[in-house]
Amino acid sequence: MRNIRATREFPLALRLLLLNQFGIDIGFYLLMPFLAAYLEQGLGMSAALVGLVLGARNLSQQGLFILGGSAADRLGPRVVIIAGCALRTVGFALFAFGSSLWLLLCASVLTGLAAALFYPAVRTYVALESGDRKAEAFALLNVYATSGSLIGLLLGSVLFLADFRLCALVAAAVFGLLTVAQAMVLPTRGVVEAGRSATVFADWREAFCNRRFLLFSFATTGMFTMENQLYLLLPEGALAASGWKGSAGVLLAAGALANMVFQLRITRALERNGGGTRWISSGLVVMGLSFLPPLLICGTEPPAGTKEAVARMVVMVLGSVLLFFGIMVAHPTAMELIPQFGRESLTGTYFGLFYVFSGLAATGGNAVVGRAMDLGHQVGMEWLPWVCCLSFGMASAGAVALLYRTGMLPGRTVVAAVPVAEGAGGGAAVVPRSGAPVVPMTPSPVKTPKGPASALDAASANGDGGRSQDSARLPLPARPSDEATEQPPR
Repeated sequence: MRNIRATREFPLALRLLLLNQFGIDIGFYLLMPFLAAYLEQGLGMSAALVGLVLGARNLSQQGLFILGGSAADRLGPRVVIIAGCALRTVGFALFAFGSSLWLLLCASVLTGLAAALFYPAVRTYVALESGDRKAEAFALLNVYATSGSLIGLLLGSVLFLADFRLCALVAAAVFGLLTVAQAMVLPTRGVVEAGRSATVFADWREAFCNRRFLLFSFATTGMFTMENQLYLLLPEGALAASGWKGSAGVLLAAGALANMVFQLRITRALERNGGGTRWISSGLVVMGLSFLPPLLICGTEPPAGTKEAVARMVVMVLGSVLLFFGIMVAHPTAMELIPQFGRESLTGTYFGLFYVFSGLAATGGNAVVGRAMDLGHQVGMEWLPWVCCLSFGMASAGAVALLYRTGMLPGRTVVAAVPVAEGAGGGAAVVPRSGAPVVPMTPSPVKTPKGPASALDAASANGDGGRSQDSARLPLPARPSDEATEQPPR
């Protein structure tokens, strides 16, 4: 109910996008988790061809995210969102009716291109429309995405037992409905024209030359590597620990329930305690520590009975829930920060480039973890992949903490009363949370064009393509209803 109440507080456009994210994840998880089994068992494809079809989707998605982001900046996010959903409708329908390799490859590329279009566009729309509540909006986006993925997995498990083509048709129908609904209801949002570059390549060059943004993107690579272990290391660990094939579903269900219950509470608590930026590294630490409980039982003999299997599953569920808690802390704020690294007119470009980096990090990280899993089995070091993930978490947390301490992350500003120079009159000082110098704010004389206020204007320009301090939002005090309903980034 808390999530529903919070959703109602946002404008209509954001409410539609939250429901859109819910539907997108239902449709995706209706089909994708079962695609490999269908290609191998239903169509008799070799492992190499299965890998080719799945790899075509990943390649088209990860490589084209920046195109989707730029399209959102240049054409407006609404058009790109609708186009992405329409493409995924066609792609999923091809999976239902196509059986030749070329049709399946075409379907895979279309679904990847669709994701490359609408994921940056949705985040761009949310960032531009949510105002001072970006972290909360991205937190709700996580809640709806997680809820949709859980429902999609459950429905897909049932439909797959009947026929994979039925999974594909239902998923295509979901995306078709989303396409129509967005075309009819989603409000058009004007393109931000202020400071626009002449060409898309100039936009990309500006983003690629933003040193703070690049450092932050590289520092958070561990977050995506660890998050992807929900589908690689944790399921295998749960199967080995319990001997039950359905153990992976239990891990995802427990994490999804925790996300639905606690995500909004955590985000609002962080907002009341200095904002989420200072807590990103803490969330990454929690994500890393989530691999310690499974480390305690890895490499053990198969369970002797049901009681032992249940006890081991409790340990695995604890690790999964801890991983979700770390994601709940770090992810919304990371999403909130991304558009603050550059101009508002490049919001989509920054999201697209960040998704390119995160996709590459997840792919490379999975390769490292997979190699550690194989090596651990071969030499009897079953703990190796778990320690590897723990190291990813600590290294990423340390890198983000260093960026925060050195003032490399965009920060909010707070107005604090401080003494000012004699004769300057009463005033306050802007204290950036990122550690930038204090800038006095004093009223300018009525008829004097120059004065202390002009220093504030000059100091508002940030380096590395960052936005001016004018765009940094002031932290708001808790609303009166916060204490009663716990109402107040990814």
